[in-house]
Amino acid sequence: MSRAAPPARASVAVETRLGAEFQWQCARGHDRYEASVMDVLTGPSCPKCIRNAEAPTVARDGGVASMNGGLRTRTSLTEQRLRSLLEERIRVPRGVNTVRVNRMFYGKQEVWPDILVPALRIAIEYDDPGRSRRAHLGLKEASDREKDDALAEVGWEVIRVRAAGLESIGPNSIVCASLTPQVADSIVARMAELRGDDAVDALRVRPAS
Repeated sequence: MSRAAPPARASVAVETRLGAEFQWQCARGHDRYEASVMDVLTGPSCPKCIRNAEAPTVARDGGVASMNGGLRTRTSLTEQRLRSLLEERIRVPRGVNTVRVNRMFYGKQEVWPDILVPALRIAIEYDDPGRSRRAHLGLKEASDREKDDALAEVGWEVIRVRAAGLESIGPNSIVCASLTPQVADSIVARMAELRGDDAVDALRVRPAS
C-alpha cells in the first residue's frame, strides 16, 4: 500500500485483479509511474530505477557480496540449523548477507539469500510452506524464481531446499520432508557438481587432529 501513489491507495486496498494498473511512487523520489499490481508485487521498480540498474558502471558491481548492516530479516530456527549443519562440513562466512544484482528487486539493487558462500558464488535458500501452508507458493514462488534469475545474471547459482511438501522449481532444488544431515550432504554434493570438487574441497572443515 505504501508504494501506491496516494490518490490510488483506496482503490488498491480493495483491488483483486493482478493485472489492474495504478500509479505508484518511487521510494527514491523519482517520478510516479504506471504499473500493474503483478509487476509491483514481483519486484520491478520505477522506469528510472531500472535504467539506472542497467548502467555500465553498475553492471561491474553485479555479483559482489557484502554486509548490509541495516538489513532486517528474520531467520527461522530451521534456517539456523541448516547453517549449523553446513558449517560442520564447509566454511560458511558470516560477514556477508547480500549480493549486488543488475536489476531492481523489490525496490533494491540487491538480494538477500539465507546463506551465502561467496568463494563459490553459491547461495542457499530454505523454503517451506510455513504455518499458513501457503508460503513459497503462487506469487512468492514467482518472486523466488525472479531472485534466482537475478543471481544467475551475475554468475551465482542458487541451491534451494524445498521442504514439507514443496515441489522442485529447478535443477538445483533439493526436495525433502524435513531438514536432516543428509540434506546438508546433498547441498555440498550439489556444490561440487556446480563448481568442481577442488573448489569445494578447499572449503571443507577438516577433523581436528
